[in-house]
Amino acid sequence: MVSRSRLKSVLTGLALYTMAAMIVGYFGVNAYTGKYGLNARQELDQEIIALTSELARLKKERAEGEQRVSLLRSSGIDPDMLDERVRYQLDYANPRELVHVIHPK
Repeated sequence: MVSRSRLKSVLTGLALYTMAAMIVGYFGVNAYTGKYGLNARQELDQEIIALTSELARLKKERAEGEQRVSLLRSSGIDPDMLDERVRYQLDYANPRELVHVIHPK
């Protein structure tokens, strides 16, 4: 009887340590691969870099657009810009001009 009780206490202790190790392992794996883990942080950093470069590109594109719009303001219309916009809007070309048609893919 004494040996069976001792075996039971050893197995109970071993089971508790095993369960504790499994719980610690579970949280360790989630800390590395989980939604807010180390891998997710690296992916978020890469996404931040990509979005930052896209933002810079869009800001540059917007500044170019604002510059083109400023040339069309009524206070000082640029004749070349006006001519370009009218030709584009009306699909007009001078008979003496050479026109290259580019078909989108």
